[in-house]
Parts: sequence; C-alpha cells; structure tokens
Amino acid sequence: MRGCALPLTKFVPPLPHVAIGIKLKPFTFSIDSTHSLSSTPKHPLFLSTHHHSKSNAHFSFSVSAQQQQQQQVEADEEENFQVLTALKTDYNDILIVDTPKSRMLLLDSSYSVHSILYKEQKWTGSYWDEFASLPVIVPKGPIAILGLGGGTAAHLMLDLWPSLQLDGWEIDQILIDKARDYFGLSDLEKTTDNGGVLNVHIGDVFITSEDFHQRYAGIIVDLFSDGKVLPQLQEVSTWLELHERLMANGRFMVNCGGVGGGPSAVDGSTDQETSSDESWLLNPALQALSKAFPGQVSWKRMPKENGENFMALTGPLPDLDSWSASVPSPLSKSVKNWRTL
Repeated sequence: MRGCALPLTKFVPPLPHVAIGIKLKPFTFSIDSTHSLSSTPKHPLFLSTHHHSKSNAHFSFSVSAQQQQQQQVEADEEENFQVLTALKTDYNDILIVDTPKSRMLLLDSSYSVHSILYKEQKWTGSYWDEFASLPVIVPKGPIAILGLGGGTAAHLMLDLWPSLQLDGWEIDQILIDKARDYFGLSDLEKTTDNGGVLNVHIGDVFITSEDFHQRYAGIIVDLFSDGKVLPQLQEVSTWLELHERLMANGRFMVNCGGVGGGPSAVDGSTDQETSSDESWLLNPALQALSKAFPGQVSWKRMPKENGENFMALTGPLPDLDSWSASVPSPLSKSVKNWRTL
C-alpha cells in the first residue's frame, strides 16, 4: 500500500472524551480536565477553523462558550502540539499529534482519537484501561486484540501482566509501521523477561485466514470506522463466527461505542427518555451480542468524564469482589460497575 500526503488544511483539532471545549484562539483541544492543548504548531500546519460535523467514535465531547471560557482561564496549563505525520492510506487518513505529555493517533474522516500514549504513565483514564482487567477472568492462554491501532491497550496490559501472550490485529500495514515509529509498538514485539509479547498481524479479521485460526482465552474488540462501530459487529452472525475463535470459558470484551454505535456526544436527549438500566438497548452492538449469547452478556457504561462508552463482556458475570481484588487500582473500583443485561 502507498500513502500520500493529505491536504493539511483539511485537518481539525482532535475532539476528546471528557467534554472540555475546543477553543479557536488559536486552536485548542483536550484529553482531560488537566490536559488541554493550544496549538502553536512546530509543524508547518494550518488548521481549518471549521468544526468537523463528525465526532469521535471512542470519546464524547461537547463545545460550549462556558467551556471555552474555562479553557482561557486555564491558559497557563495549555501545551503546544506538533503534527508528526499526516498521510492517507488505502484504509485510513492518519494524523499523529505530539504534545509534551502525550501522543495521539487520529484516524479516518472524522479524525477520531484511536490511540493515546502518555509519556509518564500507561493509564489513560478511559476505556482502554478496562481491557487490562480481562486477563484475570479468562483461562490461561493468548489474548487477541482486534483493532490494535497504536497499541494503547497492549502497552498497559503487558505492563500489568508481563507474561501475557497478545495477538494484535490491524488491517492497515502503514498504520502499524507508524505505530512502531511513534507509539513504541516495536518495544512490545520484544519478549519480556516474563515471556510476554505482542505478536502483530495484518489482515481483515472478518475474512478467514491461516493466521486467525487458533483459539484465544479472550478477545478484545475495538473496531471502528468513520466514527462508528463497524457494521459487522451489529450482526449476530459475526459474533457467532468469532466465538469459534474462543477457548472453552473464553470471553469477549468489547468497546461498543455510544448510542447507535457512534459517539456518546449525541446521547443526551435520548438518555432522558431511557432509564439507565435500559440504555444498553440503544446500542446496536450490545443488542447483537445479547441475541448471540442470551443470558451471557454483561455491560457497563463508562462515566461521563471517561467518555460514556458502552462496554460489553461475555460469559457469566464474574464474582465482582474477587475480580476487584485481583486487579490494581483504578480497575479495582471500576470492575464493580459491570452488571448483567
């Protein structure tokens, strides 16, 4: 595949997960309440001031005058950002942005944040952290990550569980090459002292291949395109086919996105009409999972400050106290929020 440079005037600031606003003076975007970015680009980049109509598949956010004022008050906390690479492949529009504290991977026409790597910690405060709770509730064996991106989840998982055998799947070879260059993915491909490693595979996980034939103790699913969960994940047949790749007692853990499988930023008006116990009915991936594995699906919704994504877990609901005691903080608290459909 061959990448070609995108017109940089098409790029807009990435829109993050905790509803801290965008400020176009000159340009500001954020990741959390203590991490806002104002652009004084070191890269010769001119950003359009037009706010993109598509929003982040992995994060929820909103823009308001009040939030912009808050950002101006906190101007002393702002950081410069730099565009490290911008290109188009057969599968993605790729934009990689660097700040003093983090590095972000933005993909597709919505420029959604698909990976983030903080420079002083592995924890992200978002749904990627949840995946690291999976190894203690599945049988001993390899774990697959479908939708590897820049390897955010893999970094934390191998840091917490250094003997893990991870198989990461991504469809875009160029994206993986960039992740090796800018997100330390190549470091994860080296076997740890405890025998853990990330094996990277390039391919479409929905097409049968020799590489994707072994059975896994757990399968993490984080597959999005153009701001929404892939349509295949909204089909019962897809989950039944993927289930053949699980060991006995193996589990899926899935990032299902927001209402409609898209960003949670559009959820507000609907939440008023649907009780919290029934809000999962608004998510098509969770609906498909519930039909594929009746009585065997648990769910949670990330807190508003962490993106409001729906998460799914298959198999019997684990003993939450035991699970909590088996994982480090902050996971020890968050795992107790899982509940059955």
